[in-house]
Amino acid sequence: MKKLLAVFLALSAVSAFAQPDMAKYDKSCKVCHATGAAGAPKTGDAAAWEPRIAKGMEALLVSVNNGLNAMPPKGMCFDCTDADYTALITYMSTPAQ
Repeated sequence: MKKLLAVFLALSAVSAFAQPDMAKYDKSCKVCHATGAAGAPKTGDAAAWEPRIAKGMEALLVSVNNGLNAMPPKGMCFDCTDADYTALITYMSTPAQ
């Protein structure tokens, strides 16, 4: 539990500086991450994101850029930068309020 809290505190600090482009979320991420389609961790589901976040942001960026399982390369956001992906991942992995 302490590890999970530390991860979320770190994500909160990052998210205070990097706000996601919600248009990019809506066009590229939402289709799977809002519903959990094809095994995607749902937006706001902290427990589902915990093991992924534990791998570190660099590993997540590699996964998103190369694709992983059912997620295609770049998650279908071909104009996203690594900064965009970082903000989007942080947004999606932050517990729903």
